[in-house]
Amino acid sequence: MKKIEFTSWHDLTDSPYFDEASFYETFDGGQSFNWKIKEEYVEGIFLNAIFRIKLKRNKLVFSIPKGLDSKTAEKKLSNYVANDIDFKSIQDQLPWRSDPILKCSIEAFPHLRILRQPLNETLFSFLCSSSKQIPQIKQILDLSASRYGVNIFSNYRSLPTWTKLAQLAETELKELKLGFRSKYIYKTAKFINSNPSWLNKLNDLSLNDSKKQLMRLPGVGEKIADCVALFALGKLDAFPIDTWIEKILIKAYELEDFNKNQLIRFAQHHFGRYAGYAQQFLFAAARSKVIKL
Repeated sequence: MKKIEFTSWHDLTDSPYFDEASFYETFDGGQSFNWKIKEEYVEGIFLNAIFRIKLKRNKLVFSIPKGLDSKTAEKKLSNYVANDIDFKSIQDQLPWRSDPILKCSIEAFPHLRILRQPLNETLFSFLCSSSKQIPQIKQILDLSASRYGVNIFSNYRSLPTWTKLAQLAETELKELKLGFRSKYIYKTAKFINSNPSWLNKLNDLSLNDSKKQLMRLPGVGEKIADCVALFALGKLDAFPIDTWIEKILIKAYELEDFNKNQLIRFAQHHFGRYAGYAQQFLFAAARSKVIKL
């Protein structure tokens, strides 16, 4: 197979500002599993587009396969990094002035952003994520793409579509190292393939209504529904609670007697309308051991 050639580096117009820690945490910190860290850049695929991205004077520059249109790619990337959202203004509305835990988390990753990810890819990724660590999730997604994804360019393949997944037997899905998740993805693919406009309607719903709809899907509990709402639907009030976040709330905020529903209510009341953005700071700080648990 002919080796793929990439363009020189293009500036992303009006790129958001990043420090190095915030850059890597944004692209490789658990909100997306599409990116691989290379020596000088991160490389990933979304919406059937291939990107290499790095920082140049704290702004994003990108490279794409030669022969592809850079203007179209730039629009996709600009939307993906939510270039139209002023996260510094949102950050200032979080209660960091009275919350030292959140304050130190923000100080560690001051330019962290929430990506605006494709809904289909995000739902599939988080259905694969249950009880798995980030490297394992990436392995599952890589295997899924290599076997059943759409060929984009040379040896680069996208994640499989729901239509393709709906054509597979549950035994074939198990070969992707999905384990018990196979039956959930099998049933979800059948449902979405039979209701092709269903996912698109979620964008117009409130957080609670979109979560109720998502939780109709096999294997989608509250945590996955919150992740999809936050990372794909732009519901910045969604507050996913995984093991890390549960430990932070229980230990750092001294909420030992709270169940998960109470933790969610606390978070949405305490952090406000942008609780999901606060969650990302706390998650990043816990993973990097800025917050001691």
